[in-house]
Amino acid sequence: MSHVFPRHCHATQPTVARGDGAYLIDTAGKRYLDGSGGAAVSCLGHSDADVTDAIRAQLDKVAFAHTGFMTSEPAERLADLLIAHAPAGLDRVYFVSGGSEAMEAALKLARQYMIETGQPQRHRVIARRQSYHGNTLGALATGGNLWRREPFAPMMIETSHIAPCYAYRGQQDGESEEAYGLRVADELEAEIQRLGADQVMAFVAEPVVGATSGAVPPVTGYFRRIREICDRHGVLLILDEVMCGMGRTGTLFACEQDGIAPDITAIAKGLGAGYQPVGAMLCTGTIYDAISGGSGFFQHGHTYIGHPVATAAALAVLTKLTDGGMAARAARVGRTLRAALEDRFAQHPHVGDIRGRGMFLGLEIVEDRETKTPFAPDRQVAKHLKARAFEAGLICYPMGGTIDGRQGAHVLLAPPFILSNDQVGELVDKLSTAMDAVLPA
Repeated sequence: MSHVFPRHCHATQPTVARGDGAYLIDTAGKRYLDGSGGAAVSCLGHSDADVTDAIRAQLDKVAFAHTGFMTSEPAERLADLLIAHAPAGLDRVYFVSGGSEAMEAALKLARQYMIETGQPQRHRVIARRQSYHGNTLGALATGGNLWRREPFAPMMIETSHIAPCYAYRGQQDGESEEAYGLRVADELEAEIQRLGADQVMAFVAEPVVGATSGAVPPVTGYFRRIREICDRHGVLLILDEVMCGMGRTGTLFACEQDGIAPDITAIAKGLGAGYQPVGAMLCTGTIYDAISGGSGFFQHGHTYIGHPVATAAALAVLTKLTDGGMAARAARVGRTLRAALEDRFAQHPHVGDIRGRGMFLGLEIVEDRETKTPFAPDRQVAKHLKARAFEAGLICYPMGGTIDGRQGAHVLLAPPFILSNDQVGELVDKLSTAMDAVLPA
């Protein structure tokens, strides 16, 4: 009997034995193509020698030094490299151990910035429906996924939610993409005015929405209007790039493709590529200077922030993403994967939309393509697709509740950037096997 508290108490899982490139292998010897990188984590696969060598080398020096007393060489070098490649204005890096921690740090920094700049009344956060920003209480409150939020609602901070930029579901007949994007972006303006501009602290969004909606990209112009609205009202723009950042969409930061820069951003997952638990919150020099020139102390912290081994691993990963060209490779291989998905599934009677950027792609599953009607929730389409794909030797990331937290389903794909053309074909074949088994003709 296991004493591990699992994610699901009634599921029996195989035990992983080792990794081999884009594959995970269990103790029975079965190989699974990792078509989702776990949860968009393993961007370099599961056996990158450069990263494991960096971890080993750091362990030979020192494993841990608390940041209340010392900084470390890998943390300093990693911060320098991140800022060298970050969107304009971002100047400081606060290391944490994962995405939820990064988002908590972002929210708390936003609040402290308002206090330190003489705006203590600003505390309200606005986010979007069908977003996901982490499972700690502040991050969960900010997210717009009703299923995840509901049990913990009495414990949550005040957050209001506007419409997502979700063209497949929201764009009206005869409405251009540009007009649609401006319309839903202008909901932010309306919500700021409803709450009172002097009450609003931050707007939070994923540049490309991940787990909850399945790689939903914004339409052109949407985030430029969002940036304008935030600037006009003194609201901080916090971009959650935990899942979509670090090369996943084909550029190191996803927001690069929208021509904007945030005030604060959160990264994780692909930063450590699964080799160590690590994440980071980045902020502008303006925000940092307000703290530095005020109290001088960010009232936040965790034991393992700036962990030398974790930052050494992340430095090796980031070096491969940038100088090693792996983020650019994600763009190229992503085009190949998308073309293969479109070739196989574009006319599938139960695939309503194929979307995303780079190696961050989603397929929305519907009962009827013409009307976009979803399968009834009690069909548990996502659950069955995940199980059948796993049987076929494919790890992918199906989720239900795509539309409103209850209705709809999608499959999220976020494989390692090292995927070969043959493995692209293998992924599509195995996904097709699962689809054939679960969805009626």
